[in-house]
Amino acid sequence: MKTAVPCYYHLDVEVSPERVGQVSRILAAHLRYWDLDNLVDPVCHGAELLLTAIDQHATDKHTSIEMWWNGQHLITAIGDDDRDLRPDQDLRSCLAHLAATSDGWGCCAPETGSKIIWFSQRARSGERVPLVKTAPSPSLRRTLRVPRAIPVPQLAASAGGVPVGAR
Repeated sequence: MKTAVPCYYHLDVEVSPERVGQVSRILAAHLRYWDLDNLVDPVCHGAELLLTAIDQHATDKHTSIEMWWNGQHLITAIGDDDRDLRPDQDLRSCLAHLAATSDGWGCCAPETGSKIIWFSQRARSGERVPLVKTAPSPSLRRTLRVPRAIPVPQLAASAGGVPVGAR
């Protein structure tokens, strides 16, 4: 069952061909730890595509990877510091694949000159844990008598007042 506790993970890495597989396994381990096993394949595949494209086209291989889980969506963002890498030219096929396999994606360029490419996957509503029928357990509370079952003089006496019939 999906946990509603927000989760965050950040990883800085120098991209190389051998590091792409390592990063994929690290992300998969965090997703499994967050109980998001069903998102492992699409998230790791998207991250591998982006990291491989960055390795092939970027001159600056320093990359930051972040994942956020808010209970409904998992957002994976990969940022690079290469000013010469153009997503619209160098990463076109990778972005087309992300658009086809994710629930949302985007690219933004902060003022620092770096680029951030993100994609999101949402938890599917059809994944539910079936409820197990349980027998009702006995209550530990002491049952009290209903007030209308108690005679009126006894009610007034227990409240510290003068019984109604004693006047």
